[in-house]
Amino acid sequence: MAASELYTKCARVWIPDAEDVWKSAELIKDYKNGDASLQLTLEDGTNIEHKLDPKTKNLPHLRNPDILVGENDLTALSYLHEPAVLHNLKVRFIDSKLIYTYCGIVLVAINPYETLPIYGTDIINAYSGQNMGDMDPHIFAVAEEAYKQMARDERNQSIIVSGESGAGKTVSAKYAMRYFATVSGSASEANVEEKVLASNPIMEAIGNAKTTRNDNSSRFGKYIEIGFDNRYRIIGANMRTYLLEKSRVVFQADEERNYHIFYQLCASAKLPEFKNLRLSTANDFLYTRQGRSPVIDGVDDSKELCTTRHAFTLLGINESYQMGLFQVLAAILHLGNVEIKEKDSDSSLIAPNNRHLTAFCELVGVTYKDMSQWLCHRKLKTATETYIKPLSRLQATNARDALSKHIYAKLFSWIVEHVNKALVTSIKQHSFIGVLDIYGFETFEINSFEQFCINYANEKLQQQFNMHVFKLEQEEYMKEQIPWTLIDFYDNQPCINLIEAKMGILDLLDEECKMPKGSDDSWAQKLYNTHLKTCCLFEKPRMSNRAFIIQHFADKVEYQCDGFLEKNKDTVNEEQINVLKASKFHLLMELFQDEEKATSPTGQAPGTGGRTRLSIKPDKSRETSSKEHKKTVGCQFRNSLQMLMETLNATTPHYVRCIKPNDFKLAFSFDPKRAVQQLRACGVLETIRISAAGFPSRWTYQEFFSRYRVLMKQKDVLPDKKLTCKHVLERLVEDQDKYQFGKTKIFFRAGQVAYLEKLRADKLRAACIRIQKTIRCWLARKKYLRKRSAAITIQRFTRGYQARCLAKFMRLTQAATVIQKYQRMYVEKKRYRKKQAAALAMQTILRAYMARQKYQALLREHKAVIIQKRIRGWLARCWYKRCLEAIVYLQCCIRRMRAKRELKKLKIEARSVEHFKKLNKGMENKIMQLQRKIDEQNKDNRLISEKLVGLESSYAVEGERMRSELSQLRGVEEDARNKAIQVSSLLEELEKLRKELSVTQQEKKTLEEWAQTYRSEMEKMVSELKDQNGSLKKEKDDLNRLIQEQSQQMTEKMTRAIAEETHQLETDLNEERSRYQNLLSEHLRLEEKYDDLKEEMARSSNIKPGHRRTDSTHSSNESEYTYNSEYTEMEEGSRAGDDVTRGMDTSLTLKLQKRVTELEQEKQSLRDELENKEDQFQRARARDDAEFRKARGAELEYESLKRQELESENKKLRHDLAEMRRSLLGNTAAGAGAPGSPAYKVLLDQLNASCEELEVRKEEVLILRSQLVSQKEAMHHKDEKETMTEPSVFAEDVNKLKDADELKQAYVGLKDTNRSPRFTRPPLEVGDLLSRLRSAAPDLHRLNEDGELWLVNQGLKETVRLLEHQLQTQRRTYENETESLRGELQNVKEENNRQQQLLAQNLQLPPEARIEASLQHEITRLTNENLEFMANDPAASQEARVIILRRMVDLMEQLEKQDRTIRKLKKQLKVYSKRIGEMGAGQTEGQTSPGQMVEEPIHPVNIPRREKDFQGMLEYKREDEMKLVKNLILELKPRGVAVNLIPGLPAYILFMCLRHADYLNDDQKVRTLLTSTINSIKKILKKRGDDFETVSFWLANTCRFLHCLKQYSGDEAFMKHNTQRQNEHCLSNFDLAEYRQVISDLAIQIYQQLIKCMENILQPMIVSGMLEHETIQGVSGVKPTGLRKRTSSIADEGTYTLDSILRQLNAFHSIMCQHGTDPELIKQVVKQLFYIIGAVTLNNLLLRKDMCSWSKGMQIRYNVSQLEEWLRDKGLMTCGAKETLEPLIQAAQLLQVKKKTDEDAEAICSMCQALTTAQIVKVLNLYTPVNEFEERVSVAFIRTIQTRLRDRCESPQLLMDTKMIYPVTFPFSPSCVALETIQIPGSLNLAFLTRV
Repeated sequence: MAASELYTKCARVWIPDAEDVWKSAELIKDYKNGDASLQLTLEDGTNIEHKLDPKTKNLPHLRNPDILVGENDLTALSYLHEPAVLHNLKVRFIDSKLIYTYCGIVLVAINPYETLPIYGTDIINAYSGQNMGDMDPHIFAVAEEAYKQMARDERNQSIIVSGESGAGKTVSAKYAMRYFATVSGSASEANVEEKVLASNPIMEAIGNAKTTRNDNSSRFGKYIEIGFDNRYRIIGANMRTYLLEKSRVVFQADEERNYHIFYQLCASAKLPEFKNLRLSTANDFLYTRQGRSPVIDGVDDSKELCTTRHAFTLLGINESYQMGLFQVLAAILHLGNVEIKEKDSDSSLIAPNNRHLTAFCELVGVTYKDMSQWLCHRKLKTATETYIKPLSRLQATNARDALSKHIYAKLFSWIVEHVNKALVTSIKQHSFIGVLDIYGFETFEINSFEQFCINYANEKLQQQFNMHVFKLEQEEYMKEQIPWTLIDFYDNQPCINLIEAKMGILDLLDEECKMPKGSDDSWAQKLYNTHLKTCCLFEKPRMSNRAFIIQHFADKVEYQCDGFLEKNKDTVNEEQINVLKASKFHLLMELFQDEEKATSPTGQAPGTGGRTRLSIKPDKSRETSSKEHKKTVGCQFRNSLQMLMETLNATTPHYVRCIKPNDFKLAFSFDPKRAVQQLRACGVLETIRISAAGFPSRWTYQEFFSRYRVLMKQKDVLPDKKLTCKHVLERLVEDQDKYQFGKTKIFFRAGQVAYLEKLRADKLRAACIRIQKTIRCWLARKKYLRKRSAAITIQRFTRGYQARCLAKFMRLTQAATVIQKYQRMYVEKKRYRKKQAAALAMQTILRAYMARQKYQALLREHKAVIIQKRIRGWLARCWYKRCLEAIVYLQCCIRRMRAKRELKKLKIEARSVEHFKKLNKGMENKIMQLQRKIDEQNKDNRLISEKLVGLESSYAVEGERMRSELSQLRGVEEDARNKAIQVSSLLEELEKLRKELSVTQQEKKTLEEWAQTYRSEMEKMVSELKDQNGSLKKEKDDLNRLIQEQSQQMTEKMTRAIAEETHQLETDLNEERSRYQNLLSEHLRLEEKYDDLKEEMARSSNIKPGHRRTDSTHSSNESEYTYNSEYTEMEEGSRAGDDVTRGMDTSLTLKLQKRVTELEQEKQSLRDELENKEDQFQRARARDDAEFRKARGAELEYESLKRQELESENKKLRHDLAEMRRSLLGNTAAGAGAPGSPAYKVLLDQLNASCEELEVRKEEVLILRSQLVSQKEAMHHKDEKETMTEPSVFAEDVNKLKDADELKQAYVGLKDTNRSPRFTRPPLEVGDLLSRLRSAAPDLHRLNEDGELWLVNQGLKETVRLLEHQLQTQRRTYENETESLRGELQNVKEENNRQQQLLAQNLQLPPEARIEASLQHEITRLTNENLEFMANDPAASQEARVIILRRMVDLMEQLEKQDRTIRKLKKQLKVYSKRIGEMGAGQTEGQTSPGQMVEEPIHPVNIPRREKDFQGMLEYKREDEMKLVKNLILELKPRGVAVNLIPGLPAYILFMCLRHADYLNDDQKVRTLLTSTINSIKKILKKRGDDFETVSFWLANTCRFLHCLKQYSGDEAFMKHNTQRQNEHCLSNFDLAEYRQVISDLAIQIYQQLIKCMENILQPMIVSGMLEHETIQGVSGVKPTGLRKRTSSIADEGTYTLDSILRQLNAFHSIMCQHGTDPELIKQVVKQLFYIIGAVTLNNLLLRKDMCSWSKGMQIRYNVSQLEEWLRDKGLMTCGAKETLEPLIQAAQLLQVKKKTDEDAEAICSMCQALTTAQIVKVLNLYTPVNEFEERVSVAFIRTIQTRLRDRCESPQLLMDTKMIYPVTFPFSPSCVALETIQIPGSLNLAFLTRV
């Protein structure tokens, strides 16, 4: 296939980018061979030109089709290269929030830096038992694959978890171990799996620390071997550790921490047990504060210490050892704080009494003197002498740090050793799974010895990984019989040889360490000399002589030589070790004892990671033992790594590569640069390269045929699909090297699937275009024809209409012409006359107007002339004034100029006489001022003199005038005196007349005002009465309405509350049933386990169990054994089992017995509680209904009576008002209304009466309101209570009134109470009334002056207090009565139990002894009652004795009467027996009473039997009981019985046998029969528990037996549907209620076993039939699967379809119907089955990305519709099964709806009510297009959904609980079968049974 076929326009490619590593682009021009560049368009629209390499001419990588993006397996991609891998991981991680991805055999795990809900027990159960490729990638899938391969291949497994720090290695390993602990269980009761998991917090505390890349980074490598027994259950574990980073103990970089355990101790320093450690905060110690980051966000170190201590305890490290460990750790911290001072340049010292050194010595138990001495000195030994050499300050500090590291390494080794001891087991290990958590490839700015060892280990692991991948590829090719050609892959053996071969880096390092004066520089020179020219992988930096570069498989790494020798030697001062060995501290002595022989806890020296080497000369006596000790760290690490590789090579490896997405620990943030670095380093890209070098894409023939069927023609399709695929491929792909045909698969080269997808997409696109073209043509033609027909019709009707309109128009035109002729003539004539008249009028007006205008013009002209004259004069004057002003101004200016000149001259002259002015300074001014004052005074004098002259002249004139007037006034005065005398007499007379007039007017006004006031007051009073009457009516109506509303609300509240309480009680009842049934199943499981243990112990002495793998989720509860037929043999077996059990572990037996006892007690208590709750619920419900009806009737009666009373009072008020009006209107005379008149008295009487009635009505209204308020409050309190058993106060008071008469009396009493002096006041007097009536504006204060409102308020308060007191009293009385009734009920129960026990004992006695025992019991009971009565009331004890004696006498008399009656009846019975014997009416055994034995011989008579003579009983002998059980239960074949006989026949036979035992009154026989029946059913179910027919058969028969016990129990509740004959067959002597409960429990157990059996049958069909199988062919496309279905996985047994599920459901239903199962029980079974189908399907859908598509949603909905159709056919639509499928239906709808806009989000939120938020978001994240026509769900849309569903309150659980079983009930179903008509077939071998 040429490149030009793929690199065409619109093809998408990847081009390199500096920031994003790879960037997507699209070709805008076809590529042609020879082009030097490509024309591309980036995703942001930028056009670029990509130049090709002129040498290689390599084209850029092609992008995969969109449908392949986001695949679970990277090998499923068509184009396998780095950008495709990176993009696929990014899409899954960022868009879909999926952190796991397969890459062939590797699981790539990206750290999300966020807690995800995908590790719960439900997820573990979902992955358990599944093939690796069937579910979405997960660490649990890898763990399950390892577990299954271990069980199937019997080969040890390994899970290798690698990655750089912070990538999540430790967490992945932890989850893998959790998976093994969950699915495998423990082989003993020691909870080994918990111990294995408990080792994690310990190792994290002592081996993990915070780094700049990870808050919980493992600073050591570990390999944990989890051991399993031959049944693949965990029995123990073993741990190996590698290369502990000891340098972290004494040094940490910035933003890093020491090991967690130090900070946990410092955070818990205030605990009392840590007081003697003398600890404080982490910032106070050198070893914990160097990183300056002592706290990790979100981590509480004190709580973590509690977790660590709990783990220590769980692993058997007791409290004393724990305190010892903490003591050593605290000593290390104190040692780090020891300050060493410089004494001189070559020596140092420690200050005496250094508190930290003192604390160190006290904690480890050494002397201060010795430790301070050897911290600053060292001992040198030669052949002859020993020297003590002082150390410099730097050397002493290094020695101190070396000692700290050495102590911590010892402590670490000790802890690992004890953890392994705790995890070891005595059971033989059959196989193991190893989990390797080891550091990934590391490169830093400064790389030292630790990074060198880490990268060396990764080189070894990478080599092993490459070989394994290569091997798997070869196996796959060989299996498919494809020619195998060697694939070139990177072999890193040269790099490994450079490190570990002879004269390699490690060899030269060890050699340099042995040199006396070896140094890092000399070692570096040796490296340069040895490898620089001989090895291409070794390089020397240009600018350094103390470093070297190694080309690793991942990258080049530059190592600094500083510190290599010291770290490789790992030396410690010998004398310091000796001081510690001399310690009295037991734990320290244990750490350092036999140091020369110290190895790792597994016996491997490298296990501790860097063993310590002492730089002391060994003694000759220890020469042999010290050889191991001389090994360097590098040598030890090389050996341990070699052993690890041998272990891994001996196992089947599984790889988990952890990727760190970013360096900032941001949740779901992806940095492409960092990801690519790690992908290159961890081998993922190498896997891709190896796959791409061969045939990476692999399709089965069926998958290829289904996917590319569209590329085939009809003639190409052959019956043989393999041959069809060959022909099609040969036609589509010409180059046969691009594919190969295997046995079951087709192998494609890289890119071929993309090419086929392109052809398929082109074909589908062309088909879509053709379909669209045809459809559009058909639609357009159909539309055209429709329009053409419509147009023709419209034209026809339009033309006809137009013709008719034309004819009409012509007629109208002719008529209009005639009309117009005459009309126009008339109009013209009229118009002419109007114009003529108008012209004349206009002429007249115009001429007048012109005359007026002319006159006005002349007038205006005249006036204008006058105005002009005036204006011109004014203008001339103005001009003159302006000229004058200008001239004056000009003169002023000239004069000013001249004055200035004169002034200038004067100033010049003044300068010459300046000294004269200085001498006479100010004299001139004073002279001028005086002169001016004199002039002013003279002027004033002249004016004053002129004024005086004027005044004198005027005064003289005025005097003359006044004198003349005075003379005139004197004459007038004389006349006035004479007239004044006359006026005074007239005034006196006038005053008298005025007084008389005023008196008369006042009297008249008074009378008028009184009459007016009286009339207005009367009218006002009448209006007020009207208003009050109207208000009373309104209040009455409002009250009636309020009463009705409240009664309605009360009814609704009561109904709603009762319904809610009923629903709540039903819910509680179902929960109790579910809990009780779960306890039953647990009890059954423990019983079965107990039986299995007994049998296993019994068989262990002879036969060993064979190898057989059990289900991964539980231990085997089955045991293959046969049952003996005879009861004696079973007894012998049980005795033998008991003998064996005595030899087994007694503690286990006691535990099981104790557990069984506890479960039985709990079961009994739950049963009692359930019965009590049901009884309480029924009683409360009945009592509430009765009380509500009674209260409601009383309230209505009371309300109607009240309304009648108010209406009668209203009528009375109307009548009084009418009389008042008539009296006012009838007497119109002036004196009629005067006081004292008859009308006035009548008015006052009526007014007083009306006022009195008005006050009474007001009080009654107030009281009625208060009652309504109290009623409302009572209802409110009643609603707040938990049960609706207490009626309200108002209802209780009304309930006490039995009939209408009592209600009337209560109402009259209420009125009298209202009129009592306490609540009323005396009537008003007449004067007071008049004064109030005559007051102008009465106010509220005057109305309340008598305190009437206060009285009403006080009355209401008293009423409320009285009602509250009554309520409290009644409540206390009710509670006391309830308590007393409960106590009496308990006493009655106890007494009933005692009576039943005594009755059971008495029934076993002979008749005479029974009478005496009953009498003795009655005497004892009376004596006890007498004693109790005397203790309670000594005063009444005498009377009680008399009563007791009388009762005893009465009992004796009754006893004698009963004896006489019994003797009489016995005589009659003998007489009747003789008569029957003489008549020969048959045998008399059935009629013999239980207490009588008939001794007369019975002679057989040949008389034909009649059916009516049978009583429906079966008789059998006691010794035949085991034969009955064996033939009817143990050896019965359900299939034959179900087909040939009536349903439930074994149940009827057993009950008929039971009836006969009851008839004989043989309690022993009844007990043994029921016990044997129950045990036998349990045994047959245990033996054949996997057989559905057997379980269904015995479920139906057990239920029928239970219904028979109820139907014939004699209880009236169960006898309603019986016939008269069936009622005669009821049990007469025994009450089997307790056995009914036992049998009900047995039925529940059988039901649960039936559900499990059906689930096991359906489980393999559900996923295949509901999800994988294409019910609608051609809808869903098949996508490439990569290496999902690998050869290492278990092959599918077959393919199931939906028809398989429906056939199985039909089989279940038909079998249950044949067995006679109750229809209600069948409905519950079907509901449970449909729940299992829906839950399993939905869980798989949520865990499988390849199933979340639009087409799969259609398939699911179709499958669900088929299930619903099955329900309709069977008539089971009402059983609730459809509702259980609602979550699955909504998930399918979610796959099909639009997912773009906010409206779509709102629709999804309202539609998916049965799905949780986590499930909705999961489905949207997993949604994957199968074809190019579908679109992915955007991240923004998912965020919108999450925002809208944020307020939902629901469980965060993702998966549905498939183990949940609905609580089962067994509704009573009476049988219509008559017992006497049942025939026993001979095939049952029950000939020993006799019908009675």
